[in-house]
Amino acid sequence: MGIEDDAIVRRLEAERKGESTIPESYQDVTKKRVSDVLTVIDRRTENMVDVVYALLCDELSWYRKAARNGYKFCDGASVAHIGTHVGILQRGGNLKLDREGRDYWLKPLWEIGAIEKIYLDTKDGIFRPGHPIAKSSNSAYRLAKDFMVILQAPDNQWRELAQGWVQVDVQRERLALQAAQALATANIVKSEHSRLIRASYEVYAARFLPGYEVIYIDDGDGDRITFEQQNVLADAGVTITIHDSMPDVLLLNRKINNLWVIEAVTSDGEVDIHKMESMRAFASKNGKAGIGFTTTYPTWKKAAERQSSLKNLADGSYMWILEDPSRNIKINQSI
Repeated sequence: MGIEDDAIVRRLEAERKGESTIPESYQDVTKKRVSDVLTVIDRRTENMVDVVYALLCDELSWYRKAARNGYKFCDGASVAHIGTHVGILQRGGNLKLDREGRDYWLKPLWEIGAIEKIYLDTKDGIFRPGHPIAKSSNSAYRLAKDFMVILQAPDNQWRELAQGWVQVDVQRERLALQAAQALATANIVKSEHSRLIRASYEVYAARFLPGYEVIYIDDGDGDRITFEQQNVLADAGVTITIHDSMPDVLLLNRKINNLWVIEAVTSDGEVDIHKMESMRAFASKNGKAGIGFTTTYPTWKKAAERQSSLKNLADGSYMWILEDPSRNIKINQSI
């Protein structure tokens, strides 16, 4: 059962008992206080109020490995966790907030340092600063400690604290500190995923996709498209919006007007049926004749670790293993 199903069951059980799904406050902070503080720092929208309230949740972490280490939801929650908490537990619906909407309900808060990006390192089950691997389900968020101080401050102090906190020079220093912490994590974690992305186009594509050129690489987790990438995409006749779920590598064969998607997997993110359907729609929308798909893994061990239970590689896609680079394996789940 997924987190959305769990949340729906929890909400229905609370309704059956005549109880509230969520408390009136988390860590002694009410939703009204959240709303008031966000108003002062000019970041108040209904979504952002509910997102901040979700990140105050002090129940056990929804990451199982983190929970075993005693972490709570507020210590680190993914986009899916936050969206589920808001859409299903807080609002009583059956759908979480749209993941792609994070640019509207998360980005304005991490841009000023109210929310920090963190990453669950599955090797030891602890959270580290930054998002070293793009689009990983282990990428999470938490409220910054100095922002928590404002939310929990006495009634006669929080407004003055908020007005000082939002000053430009203070904000610049805060973001610089967060960036330095994130870089330290990237130096530890990011290299494996970055190496695999690079091998995916320098080794795999060079051998198995003759005639294709790289038009997009997603090796980060901030602003998704740089100015340089925009120019390359425009020349390729491709437009990307925040609603498009983009792969690690996107290639184009101009001669046959075909796209090719590569997903480099060190933690998750294979080409499954949902990725295939969304990218086929993307190709059609951009006037392309067709699109192909490959999932790459660093080792057979990693591929087996993922696929022994998931079996989520889409039929008709390909799989390539960096440590066994001579083979391009076509997926046929029906065999």
